[in-house]
Amino acid sequence: MSLVFPHTFVPWFRAVAPYIHAYRGKTFVVGMTGELIAAGKLDHVAQDLAILHAMGIKLVLVHGFRPQVNEQLAAKGHSSRFSHGMRITDAVALDCAQEAAGQLRFEIEAAFSQGLPNTPMANATVRVVSGNFLIARPVGIVDGVDFMQSGVVRRVDAKSIRGAIDIGAVVLLSPFGFSPTGEAFNLAMEEVATATAIALQADKLLFLTEIPGILEDRNDPASPIDTEMALVDARRLLADLPRPTQPTDLAFYLQHCVKACESGVERSHILPFAVDGAILQEVFTHDGIGTMVVDEKLESLHEATADDVGGILQLIEPFERDGTLVRRERTEIERDIANYTVIEHDGVIFGCAALYPYPEGRTGEMAALTVSPQVQGQGDGERILKRIEQRARSLGLDSIFVLTTRTMHWFIKRGFVHVDPEWLPDARKRKYNWDRRSQVLIKKLV
Repeated sequence: MSLVFPHTFVPWFRAVAPYIHAYRGKTFVVGMTGELIAAGKLDHVAQDLAILHAMGIKLVLVHGFRPQVNEQLAAKGHSSRFSHGMRITDAVALDCAQEAAGQLRFEIEAAFSQGLPNTPMANATVRVVSGNFLIARPVGIVDGVDFMQSGVVRRVDAKSIRGAIDIGAVVLLSPFGFSPTGEAFNLAMEEVATATAIALQADKLLFLTEIPGILEDRNDPASPIDTEMALVDARRLLADLPRPTQPTDLAFYLQHCVKACESGVERSHILPFAVDGAILQEVFTHDGIGTMVVDEKLESLHEATADDVGGILQLIEPFERDGTLVRRERTEIERDIANYTVIEHDGVIFGCAALYPYPEGRTGEMAALTVSPQVQGQGDGERILKRIEQRARSLGLDSIFVLTTRTMHWFIKRGFVHVDPEWLPDARKRKYNWDRRSQVLIKKLV
């Protein structure tokens, strides 16, 4: 019997709740490599996708089958042939691709049909729908190479796919398309997923891949993953990389992420299937686990508006409850909302502070400085402090001060010094709580 620890489970579940609210009704297109299935990861991925489905996320799943087709070809005594990063599909390769696709669709449908007790699939009802949703045309002859039955996506039947996911089905696409004359073409999973995400104007395109993501330092294998890339930076990197020829090349998935974002998909992701629960970690945590390409930086530091009141209250409430912060009523925050600066990521507020100026003393109080425990240690507190300092300077103030009972050392490390409460401006001194005995720290602005 597993144990549930409320002191860890409850805060975690509350932290996840904003993402559940944000993604309900959204559309995700998930590209899953054939290597993932060959590595035995299908059941866990199906369970994670079923969780997303249960939370109201609309799913389109596109599977690859590169290793499975290679295996079929080898069994028939034929070698796999590739050029320009694409398979050359002759009649034998097309037959092998059809066999592999049929087997994989059976395995995927079986994975979504599990209902064993004490698993994430218990009590889940996930209907998987497949169909001829893709119109294709031949790649043709490129640089003298005839790609035969290899094709590219000509059109996605977005209306039919949308109709299926709107009634709660998961749509499963194999990398096959058909011409108007009924001719079959072998397609690349990555292209199918990208074209489908664009046609649906999906909220996310996620690739579960062999690579962990894009490294911050491309020349250092031990470098951390670049968890968020602005589209302009991804374009610049792509321009500097050689043309990809295999899935482990840095540009292989990145080129599709860039294309998707350029064509209206809000976010595209490269995730490692080797990490258990990678898709859940990417969707429901602040920094995720792989690389996300986005048209603009999701993290925003800005002055608060009335729309931010609820997020501020949710952020500061635990700190008011444990006595770190003085309790503030909603009406007070609504009244003073223009004084607040917030830092948010993907629509969720993770930090805030307020500046109350005292022009007669050419100083201002920084109050309610709060950073969510989820992101503490990542520099958000310093970013908010710098913005408050900028706001104070723009008001012609010479200093800012804080009152605190527990975080003195953090402020001292950032240039604040102790002063006696008698130093406070008269208007603030009259409101000073002598029972609380808060320490007063001041920082000169130069």
